[in-house]
Amino acid sequence: MTTGSGDPGNYAAARLRLLGEEARSGPPRRRALSGLTDAWLASLLGDAGEGVALVAVGGYGRGELSPRSDLDLLLLHSGRGTREVAALADRLWYPVWDLGIALDHSVRTPGEAERAAADDLRVQLGLLDARHIAGDPQLTAALRTRMLARWRAGAHRLLPELREATGERARRHGELRFLLEPDLKEARGGLRDATALRAVAASWLADAPREGLDEAHRTLLDVRDALHLTTGRATDRLALQDQDQVAAALALEDADALLRRVYEAARVLSYACDVTWREVDRVLRARRPGLRRARRSAERTPLADGVVVQDGEVVLARTARPERDPVLPLRAAAAAAQAGLPPSRPALRRLATAGPPLPVPWPAEAREEFVTLLGAGEAAVGVWEALDAEGLVTAWLPEWERVRCRPQRNPVHRWTVDRHLIETAVRAGAHVRRVRRPDLLLVAALLHDIGKGRPGDHSVAGEAVVRDLAARMGFDAADTATLATVVRHHLLLAETATRRDLDDPATVRTVADAVGDTGTLELLHALTEADALATGPAAWSAWRAGLVADLVRRTGAVLEGEAAGAAEEAERREHPDPRPTAGAERLAAQAWRTGGPVLSLRTRAGTPAEADRSDRAGRAGSAEGEADPEPIGVELLLALPDQPGVLPAAAGVLALHRLTVRAADLRAVDPLGEGRVLLLSWRVAAEYGTPPRADRLRADLVRALAGSLDLTARLAERERAHLGRVRRYGAGAPPPKVTVAPAGSRLATVIEVRAQDAPGLLYRIGRALEDAGVTVRSARVGTLGANAVDAFYVTGPDGAPLPPREAAGLAAELERALGG
Repeated sequence: MTTGSGDPGNYAAARLRLLGEEARSGPPRRRALSGLTDAWLASLLGDAGEGVALVAVGGYGRGELSPRSDLDLLLLHSGRGTREVAALADRLWYPVWDLGIALDHSVRTPGEAERAAADDLRVQLGLLDARHIAGDPQLTAALRTRMLARWRAGAHRLLPELREATGERARRHGELRFLLEPDLKEARGGLRDATALRAVAASWLADAPREGLDEAHRTLLDVRDALHLTTGRATDRLALQDQDQVAAALALEDADALLRRVYEAARVLSYACDVTWREVDRVLRARRPGLRRARRSAERTPLADGVVVQDGEVVLARTARPERDPVLPLRAAAAAAQAGLPPSRPALRRLATAGPPLPVPWPAEAREEFVTLLGAGEAAVGVWEALDAEGLVTAWLPEWERVRCRPQRNPVHRWTVDRHLIETAVRAGAHVRRVRRPDLLLVAALLHDIGKGRPGDHSVAGEAVVRDLAARMGFDAADTATLATVVRHHLLLAETATRRDLDDPATVRTVADAVGDTGTLELLHALTEADALATGPAAWSAWRAGLVADLVRRTGAVLEGEAAGAAEEAERREHPDPRPTAGAERLAAQAWRTGGPVLSLRTRAGTPAEADRSDRAGRAGSAEGEADPEPIGVELLLALPDQPGVLPAAAGVLALHRLTVRAADLRAVDPLGEGRVLLLSWRVAAEYGTPPRADRLRADLVRALAGSLDLTARLAERERAHLGRVRRYGAGAPPPKVTVAPAGSRLATVIEVRAQDAPGLLYRIGRALEDAGVTVRSARVGTLGANAVDAFYVTGPDGAPLPPREAAGLAAELERALGG
C-alpha cells in the first residue's frame, strides 16, 4: 500500500483504512503500517542527494509500529551546511507533527551519532536496530556496521551496564506477570526486555532460549496494538477499565483470559532473561585472565546422586541416567534449591524430555525430595519457576495447569494464583518447627488454592483435587485425609476469628469438629499465617494474628480434653513392637556373645528379587525382611552391648560415609537374659554413588567407640567442605527448636528436636545428650524433606524421667548447641 505522494492527508486516510481492516492484524498489520509510513516519509524527503539518509531506529527500526507508536527517526548527514540540513528536517518533521503523531527525532552526522551512543546506552540500543528508509543507503549501512562493531567490542563493559539498567527498571515497574494493571513495555518480562535480549544476541556472547520467545514477544505486541486501538491513546499500561474491550478486540473470552495470556508471555520472557543473563555472566567470567579461575570454573562438584555443580549452576553428572531414574528431576531440583543455585537449562531440558514419568504412587524418595524443594526457602521460587517453564511441574502435577498464570482480581493479592502458592510454601517453611508434620504443612501450603479456576467454592473443589493428588503422590490414607481437611478449611481460622464471637462455646466447638485433632489444628494455624503473609502486607496484622492465636488456643484446649488415654497411646508409640524380629534377635545375641558391634546392611530395591541381586553383588548384608511396595534406600541394623557413646558414634560414622539418615529407631533389648543390648535400626540413603560396605562401617564404628577415630574433627572437615562448595546451604531455614513433649511418657522424658537436616546433625544431638549425662532409652528419628523431626526418650542416672526444671534446661542447652 502506498500513499502516492507526500500529502499528509493521503497518508492519514491510508493509515486509517489499514487500521480498520479487521482481516489484517498482528505482524502483518505492523509490517504494513511500517511500510506505509516508510513510503510516506521517503516521499517527504524526496531526492536529497548523496550524504543524507533517513533512518528508523528503536521500535520503528524493528518494524514494531503499533497504531499509536512514536516514530523514532534519525536524519543522518555527512556534514552538509546547517541551513540545508535544517530545511530537510523541517520538510520531514512538520507534516508528522501536523498529523498529531508523536515523534522522537534527531539530526546527526555519523560521528555525532557514535558519540551520542557512547554517552547514552538507550541511544546505542536504538541504533542497533537502525533501518534505512530513504536517501543514501551507504551512509546508513556504514553507521550500522560501526555501531554493531562497537557494541561487540565493548560487550564486556556494556552488557553489565544493560543488565543493571534492566534490573533497575524491574524494581521501578515490577513483574509484568503479577500486575493487575501491567505496563506492557517497562515491567519485567515486557517489551523492553525483549529488546535487551536482541541486544545480547547482537553482542555474539550469548543468545536467549528461542523456544516460545518470538510468540511471547508477538503476543505482547498484539495486546499493545489492541490497547491503542480501543483506547485511542499511546499507552502501554493495560488498565482495568480497558481490559474487557481489549479482550474482545483479540477475540478472547474475558479480561481474565487476556491477563492470563499476557502473564504467560511475560513468564517466557522473564525466564529467557534469567537464562540469558546467567550465560552472559558465565562467558564474561571465562574471559577474565587467570588460568586458575578458568580451571575452577570447569570443576564439577558432587551435590547429590547424579547431580553436580559446575560454573555456578546445577547440572547432571556424566554418569546420570535420567532415562532410568524418574526421581532424578526432583532430586536435582531439591539439591539446587537447597544450595541456592540455579538449575542449568540444558539439564532441565534433558530431564523434561528424556526422563520417564514418576511411578504412581510416587516412591518415598520422590516425596522426600519434593518436600525438600518446597522447604528450601526463597531459593525454591527461582527453581520452581525454571521447572515450570520447562514443563516439569505440570508433568508431576497436571492440576497445576489450571492455576498457572491465573490472575487474582483482588487488590490484596500481589501474585497470580500459582506464584501465590509457591510463595505460601516459602512462608510456611518458616513455621516448620511449630508442627509435628512439616512435610504435610509444606504440601498443603503449595496446594491450598489448587481449586481456584474450577466451578464453585475453591476450598471445596480443592479438597477433592487434593485427595486424588495426595494419593498419587504416595501419601497414606491418614495423611491424605489430613491434607484434604487442611485444604478444605484453610480459611476457617481467619474467618472465624475475625467474624465470630470467640467467647461463645458453640464457635469453638464448630472449629474443633471441623479440625478433628490437634495435629491438624497446628497445621491450619501455621498455614493461615503463611497464606496471609504470601497474599500481601494488607492481609495480616498483629490484631488478626492475636485473634487467630486465641481461637487456636481455645480449640486446642477442647481437642486435648477429648484425647482420652493420650499417655497410654504415647507409651504405645514409644514401644510399637516390643519383640524384635528374628533377624534382629540373632544380631543382638551375636553382639552380646562377641562383645562388639554386629552390622547388617541391605539395599532395599522394592522387590525381594531386586534386593537379592543387590545382596549377591556384595553391596548389602544379610538382614531379613519383607519386600516393601516402593524403594526405601538402605536398611542398616546395628546391635552392640550397651555402653556410653553408642548413638553419637553410630550417627557420626554414617555421616562420615555420606549416608543420610531418613529414619531411625533405637531401643534396648535383653536377648539372652544376661544384659542390655542396644539395637539400632536405620533407613539411610547414600548422598551420591553407592553405599559403603558393611565391614567398612563396622571397622570405623569400632575405632570410634575405642576413641581412635576423631569423629568431631573429621565431620567438621566434611561440613566445611560442604559449605564451601555451595553458596548458602540451608539458606532461609528457621533455627532449630527443642522442646519437652508434655505427657510424652510415664517411663522417660521425651525430648523433641526439629531442625534443618545437615551432615552430622544426629551426631551432634547424640554428643550433646551424652555430655548432659542422660541415658537414651529409645529414640525415633525421622527426616521429612529437609527437616529432621526426632524424639529421644531419656532418663536420668536413676533411670527415672527428668524433673521438669531439669528437662527444660536440657532442652534449652541442646537448642543452644544445635544453633551454634
